[in-house]
Amino acid sequence: MVDKTGLMVYSIIMKRIVHISNSFQEASDWEVEQEISMSVEERQKAARALKRKFFGVKCPDVRSASLKK
Repeated sequence: MVDKTGLMVYSIIMKRIVHISNSFQEASDWEVEQEISMSVEERQKAARALKRKFFGVKCPDVRSASLKK
């Protein structure tokens, strides 16, 4: 699907999980446990989706950005 600006629009369907913590440390520990429990494929898929969402489909590769100097 393409929006009015010509950028691809991606729908990401994720299961929403709510966890109410009693402290910042408990919340931080829970978040780390959630990230550790994700598979490599799940983490890569999430990273790609975030990259597309914030930088668009045609964002420059950071590895080639330093070569243009």
